[in-house]
Amino acid sequence: MVIPIIGLSILLVLTSTSPFSLKGGCIIVDSTRRGKRFPDSMSKTIPIWTCVLNRSIFYFLNKLSNADASLVKQDSNTGCNSHDWDCSLHLPLWVSETEKAAIEDRLEGWTKDLETSGADIVILASCLKKPLRPLWISQKTVIWINEVPDYDSWDFTPIILVSASSTSGVTQHRTTSEFSWNYIPGAGDDEESWARALSPNLFWNHAYDLISTGPDVCNQKVADIVEKDRVYRARRGQDAPQITVKPSISERSPCLDPDLSNITISPSDEECGIFWLGSTNLALGSSQIAAERSSNIDCVLNCDQWPISVHHQEAEAYLHLPIVSSKMDRFSLFNNLPSAVNFAKSNLTKGRTLLICCHDGEDISVCVCLAILISLFNDEGSFDDGKSFSETGITKCEMRRRLVYVCKFAIKARPSSGNLKQVFSFLNSEVAEV
Repeated sequence: MVIPIIGLSILLVLTSTSPFSLKGGCIIVDSTRRGKRFPDSMSKTIPIWTCVLNRSIFYFLNKLSNADASLVKQDSNTGCNSHDWDCSLHLPLWVSETEKAAIEDRLEGWTKDLETSGADIVILASCLKKPLRPLWISQKTVIWINEVPDYDSWDFTPIILVSASSTSGVTQHRTTSEFSWNYIPGAGDDEESWARALSPNLFWNHAYDLISTGPDVCNQKVADIVEKDRVYRARRGQDAPQITVKPSISERSPCLDPDLSNITISPSDEECGIFWLGSTNLALGSSQIAAERSSNIDCVLNCDQWPISVHHQEAEAYLHLPIVSSKMDRFSLFNNLPSAVNFAKSNLTKGRTLLICCHDGEDISVCVCLAILISLFNDEGSFDDGKSFSETGITKCEMRRRLVYVCKFAIKARPSSGNLKQVFSFLNSEVAEV
């Protein structure tokens, strides 16, 4: 029996919980190896964190309203209805009772971990009007549309878990496209190997066009969209490197319209910006944003692979550390963190503001900022030149709490587990030296 580990991932989910709670729910799609109907993430992990979130909100509302432990009364600040707030664990039928009991024994511990992590339960409680509850849909699920109840009649916020896996155990191969339906474990985490340089923003801007083209010309359509976006950026003087993708057999179909003169693309850089971490004088952003809008910032720490042109004249106001993803180099971040912390220390001591940037402003820069925050700031978020860190050291719980703090401000943060492990290893090595 394997019980899922609830770690940093559940805390990062909190940064994106408000949108689905306000819109009435969300749909999560995943797949797993042949022969299984649902992946473990849908059978156990997601049901666990929905239960943990429900319990945390329930305890907060009880403290707020001074109500009986079994009932959450109407509160004007939360918008909750007067009904029992469901805190029970909802698992699919194929999870055994023994395993369910083992999971239930650990729910209170996970709930306490969430509450002590610094997660903003207040915001969740203010916008979530109904408790979360998972629902499971597979390829064999039969749904009668006319029998689906109206959403307003549901007493929960649905988290619909859709599995794209086939339950027959028979692998289906497509003969008209270069790809098959074979399941490759972990492939969803390696988007650079299959996304063909298509960013999330570009995908959603052209989602209907991509879906309507079908699998046989999809690759050509993606290449066309990516190239038009690259030309658009180049015309604006932005960073737009030539992207080379290995051609495939399916791309021999007729080319799409190559005309670039009338194309209108929503630039994704306008949707992001510089995220300041409270009053710490630390900020996060992408390298592109740093190149364009860093004139009002005292110094820049560039963690992108490529250098950028900044407005700072002083040499000590800019540092370039070409850090690569943990998938390419397992020690790249670890080896560069000492220089990053020293650079931050020398500038923050002088009261300067510091922008930490990387390619997308979501992973490497977040991890570097986390290392700086833990190494040089105390629990209150005040710069103390590392005094607090040298006295208390670091634990996984403390690192988790600081990461939640960063994610409250950097709403697009999504640090990878490989880079977070390097940060923890670095901090532990610093403690050992002290």
